Amino acid sequence: MKKQKQFTHIDASGNPQMVDVSEKTATLRTAKARAVVKAGNEILDLIKNNELITKKGPVFQTAIIAGVMAAKKTSELIPFCHPLGLEDCKVKIHVEKGKIVIDTLATLTAKTGVEMEALTAASVAALTVYDMCKALSHNIIIEDIKLMEKTGGKKDFKRR
Repeated sequence: MKKQKQFTHIDASGNPQMVDVSEKTATLRTAKARAVVKAGNEILDLIKNNELITKKGPVFQTAIIAGVMAAKKTSELIPFCHPLGLEDCKVKIHVEKGKIVIDTLATLTAKTGVEMEALTAASVAALTVYDMCKALSHNIIIEDIKLMEKTGGKKDFKRR
């Protein structure tokens, strides 16, 4: 009989819990995440011509700031995420194959990983792009948010 995998955030009684990382060793941890936003030709044309500046400010730059701010607040948004002092967080945005691509990187030396911080940064940056562009079109689709890579901890991961 195959052993059933236990969720780390559930105790033996079935109650939710924060994972105890007190016995773990602090190591360098990194995580990369990506969000893809389909915004349509009208919005992409404005981006290509550097004309995508709203009353709230320049779209990509504002989304970058929002992504970094969100990564720093991940533990306030996701239950049981450990509060982490990020050592680095980068958000980069570009247009690729007719879509807006948001790539994030979170780094720290700690006892727990930074996947949720990288994913939160990508998610909030994508939501910010949506929010700032919705006056032009509500046909914007956040298509894909995913972990691309993580290093440190028990095992590394890299999406192919």
